[in-house]
Amino acid sequence: MTLTRTLICKAGLALCLLAGSLLAQARPSPELVMQIATGDNDAKIAALNAIAASADSEARPLLEALRDDNLKSLAGKQAIIYDGETATDAITGAKLAKVPEELDDVVTNNRVTSALEAALAALDITSTDRDTRLQAVKHLQDSPDPAILPLLDKALTTEKDSEIATLLRYTQASAQLHHPDKAVRMAAIKTLGDSGDPEARQLLGGLLEKDGASYKEADGDVRLAAQHAIIAINHHLKLGEILGGLFTGVSLGSILLLAALGLAITYGLMGVINMAHGELIMIGAYTTFVVQNLIRTHAPSLFAYYPLIAIPIAFLVSAAFGALIERLVIRHLYGRPLETLLATWGISLVLIQLVRNIFGAQNVMVENPAWLSGGIQVMSNLILPWNRLAIIAFSILVVAGVALILTRTRLGLFVRAVTQNRQMASCVGVATPRVDTLAFALGSGIAGLAGCALSQVGNVAPDFGQGYIVDSFMVVVLGGVGQLAGTVYAALGLGVLNKLLEGYAGAVLAKIAVLVIIIVFIQKRPQGLFAVKGRFVED
Repeated sequence: MTLTRTLICKAGLALCLLAGSLLAQARPSPELVMQIATGDNDAKIAALNAIAASADSEARPLLEALRDDNLKSLAGKQAIIYDGETATDAITGAKLAKVPEELDDVVTNNRVTSALEAALAALDITSTDRDTRLQAVKHLQDSPDPAILPLLDKALTTEKDSEIATLLRYTQASAQLHHPDKAVRMAAIKTLGDSGDPEARQLLGGLLEKDGASYKEADGDVRLAAQHAIIAINHHLKLGEILGGLFTGVSLGSILLLAALGLAITYGLMGVINMAHGELIMIGAYTTFVVQNLIRTHAPSLFAYYPLIAIPIAFLVSAAFGALIERLVIRHLYGRPLETLLATWGISLVLIQLVRNIFGAQNVMVENPAWLSGGIQVMSNLILPWNRLAIIAFSILVVAGVALILTRTRLGLFVRAVTQNRQMASCVGVATPRVDTLAFALGSGIAGLAGCALSQVGNVAPDFGQGYIVDSFMVVVLGGVGQLAGTVYAALGLGVLNKLLEGYAGAVLAKIAVLVIIIVFIQKRPQGLFAVKGRFVED
């Protein structure tokens, strides 16, 4: 019995010694800890780079203590982690029974801080959380170090996410630019040349710099490959700029289209110069703001879907305002364009002041839900925002809906009949006053849809719609009065042309140039891009 107890005790002691040995091996070596706590800046950086290369997860408490200014030294002989309440030996991890009175801070500079951030990123590169790994790789990509090449190689063998794996390959190639093997350097240059990344261009440019009379990269073949890679990156970036300009132009065109589509009905089809059209857009935007706040207060679980809920409400509210304006004011001014212009301008001032009294004169905040935030990265210098993509898709749906209403519904038939010959339409039984009200309400409701969409890309204020009224009239006149297709072509054309000119002349001169082009075009073709076809009865 005594022999059995002895054997058990010896076995337990052996296991404890083995566990202690393994634990001691798992922690950072005492030399590295003391280098970080008491060494000079170069020694600190060397120790941090060693930890980054090993990706020792047991070093995280030490690194976080250094980051949070909790790493102290005691007379330059002991490293201690002190969080304000408890003190721990940084080497063994054992808590101290008493906090030493005189602890010295560990002083760092920007170089040490950069190495510390790289070491923490190296620990995160193997995290199970995708976002953590992604941020870690992006950080390592900013300052690639050849010392972490084994870590990158290991991470590449296990990484399943395609985006992170691509960034790992680029980071690996950046770290391999100064590899002693020429073939490795050439392969790294090709990988970086294919990336199209402007930061890669800077790294490759370093190979072409001179150190005195000689190049930093002695091999001529490697320098030539670097030059070709830089040219490829420049072409890639230029293509991204062109595509980005086209996308921005189409995005602006879709915004102009939404803003002008309602005016194409009220002015293009009905001949009413509605200077309050911008305020109807503003009403749609404020309706979206109100819906957002109501849902946040009473149904927060539905907040992500509030734009979809706001769309029909914004349409109905703006349409109701439009019907009211037509019934009370515009109905009595048909055939008197100057008086209609002055009356609707007065209505616009009333609506602006009404909104100021209710919501205040300051901008109100309309938030993007999560699915409209951020964007999709197509190229290294081209990101397509989700809210812009959503507006483009929304404008397509609105145009399709308006086209269906005007060509496939009874209301559309009546509107086209009244537009072409009001007297004849009245003679065959069309209630022209009712059609006028419905058509004006439709155009106003579409303006409300524009306000709902535009609230996702700009600030909402009482003068929100003033910035779109002139552009909307230009789109309608350029496209051809009463022509839906012309409105679409004119909006997209003006949007793309404006953005292309902005790249060469700036925003103000581009706006002036577009206006001059429109004036010259209207002088040559007064009917716009598409002339109205049909027979009209002269009064």
